[in-house]
Amino acid sequence: MDLVIQNEIGVPQLKNCFFVVFFTQSWHIFIMENIFTPKTEIDCRIRKLQAELTEHGIDAALILQNTDLFYFSGTIQQSHLYVPAQGPPLLMVKRSLERAIAESPIETIVPISSSKQIPAILSQKGYEIPKTLGLELDVLPANSYLSFCQIFKSAKITDISHGIRLIRAIKSEYEIALIRQAARCSEQLASCVKDFLQEGISEIELSSKLESVARKLGHQGIVRMRLWGAELFFGHLMSGASAAVPSYLSSPTGGMGISPVIAQGASHKLIARHEPILVDYAFACQGYVSDLTRIFAIGDLPDELIKAHDAMLSVQNLIINAAKQGINAGELYDMAIQHVRDLGYAENFMGAGQERVRFVGHGVGLELDEYPFIAKGQTLTLQKGMTIAFEPKLIFPGRGVVGIENTFLMTDIGLEQITIFDENIIIV
Repeated sequence: MDLVIQNEIGVPQLKNCFFVVFFTQSWHIFIMENIFTPKTEIDCRIRKLQAELTEHGIDAALILQNTDLFYFSGTIQQSHLYVPAQGPPLLMVKRSLERAIAESPIETIVPISSSKQIPAILSQKGYEIPKTLGLELDVLPANSYLSFCQIFKSAKITDISHGIRLIRAIKSEYEIALIRQAARCSEQLASCVKDFLQEGISEIELSSKLESVARKLGHQGIVRMRLWGAELFFGHLMSGASAAVPSYLSSPTGGMGISPVIAQGASHKLIARHEPILVDYAFACQGYVSDLTRIFAIGDLPDELIKAHDAMLSVQNLIINAAKQGINAGELYDMAIQHVRDLGYAENFMGAGQERVRFVGHGVGLELDEYPFIAKGQTLTLQKGMTIAFEPKLIFPGRGVVGIENTFLMTDIGLEQITIFDENIIIV
């Protein structure tokens, strides 16, 4: 265990250890099992952000959103991370300071009680007040934006969210290892479905059994999404016609949910024989997400649904063969759409009628909706290190959903599938 004392505020700082011991204000000792983001990883991410700032003539960035904050600092404690285009970053923590010190390898960590103190703290620490300041304007609340416009009256506020998302799209070997770990958990969870699936069990009861297994495997219980208003618990488990019910979520599937306040996912519907059962769970482990969908059934399904499912496997194979470094994400989507049209399923692909979504895949990482989006009109090119979930699905109102979803890694030679489980309809 590497123990570093933060003399400025007198709190023990523990770095890069599996078991963390730190003192609370009441001097009780707690043991926390945790794995910290390595300092080398954080340093590399900071350098990439500083290069982005320098390239666009931005003096500094102020990172506030939880996921970005964790990515660049290693902690999700309530903080403001100040990253100048040159020089060391500064982490200003409102709550909990002790945990931030224990979790983050940022060298300079100071307390703060109000964002209004930031200019004074910057001056005290020898930082120049920025003339141009980057903020995450895609997710920053309007009130916060207006507040920072007053705090930094002399600075030009600019959006850095796109640059941050481009940085995060390319995963390091450390991140890839964590996504692979999540993928193994996804596979274990899928293998448990047959243990609990039976005729007459409700969707919500089946989902609760699987989600209990997921928690025991290490699922963090939250699947983070960046899109405003988007939220997801573990994922979607729906059966038959219930799975084909649309919802507000930017997803090809929605589901009834247990009430209009949730309006997605498992409902109280009882699972019957001879209907497709969609199990679409995002496994989030130590922050990182893998996404996997499989179709189950109690007893055989009609031949037309089996044929439709096989068609989606062919779409996946088309994408695997076509996805190479440098290909345009929108081109992949167009190829998939044309193939689906040729197969005669255009009206049911990724939704039915006007409810269709215009994508067939999305990046995964710390969030479920990362770059790149394999979507209509997207110009971002695929690059080595991107992790992408492809999810070709067909939605048949009144009947159900068939299709597939797997998580892939873009390599030098193409896509590597990192979620491995039986892709055919699994009959119980």
